[in-house]
Amino acid sequence: MSTASNSYESQTLLIDADDTLWENNIYFERAIANFISFLNHHEYSPEQVREVLNDVERECIVSHGYGLHSFVHALVQTFERLAVEPLTPALHETINGFAHTIAEHPVEILEGVPQTLQYLSARHHIILMTKGAVVEQLGKVERSGLKDYFAAVEVVAEKDMPAYREVTSKYGLAPDSTWMVGNSPKSDINPALAAGLNAVFVPHGNTWILEHDEVAEALPPRRLLVVESFSELARHF
Repeated sequence: MSTASNSYESQTLLIDADDTLWENNIYFERAIANFISFLNHHEYSPEQVREVLNDVERECIVSHGYGLHSFVHALVQTFERLAVEPLTPALHETINGFAHTIAEHPVEILEGVPQTLQYLSARHHIILMTKGAVVEQLGKVERSGLKDYFAAVEVVAEKDMPAYREVTSKYGLAPDSTWMVGNSPKSDINPALAAGLNAVFVPHGNTWILEHDEVAEALPPRRLLVVESFSELARHF
């Protein structure tokens, strides 16, 4: 595991957005809690309902990708699988309402992010790399007020090894001086390392359960840095 990069050499930082720069999953968790309470299943425990929802979400990602559209589909399908009563238009509207509360929530920037981005952008080449629905993600970027710190914004359908290699090729990045910064082992750290890049793991206490994974080992010459907060990046870069 690397303890620091060479602060005197310019690096390229690919930086994740959701739950790295701003809060995201906590709003989905609140919506899910409200949905489970609304469902009020008499045979399944809340934990069992959540397990069904997790499975349905995995299916919906394949067919609908990420974002609120996919999330609504997952809630509706979970309701249809578990509820005794049929899905009426009124019930469908209620379920949609759980997702709308997420869409309407202001972008809540994590502590120290603007100052750290200002510091990093003056010294390094930084690109925002996020996955999800393009319109949703670009909307959050605009509302965040952070867009000007980035040389480019990339919204990809999935963060996997081919996606990292494609972005590396598109911008002509040198793998040995390129780092993926994010909170998700599954999407930010492991596939970036597999693609030959370095990575910075910034843990978040509420990372989406479907993004959980064991953090891979960084095989030389790849480097892995683990920090406690985004602000700590200023000490290493």
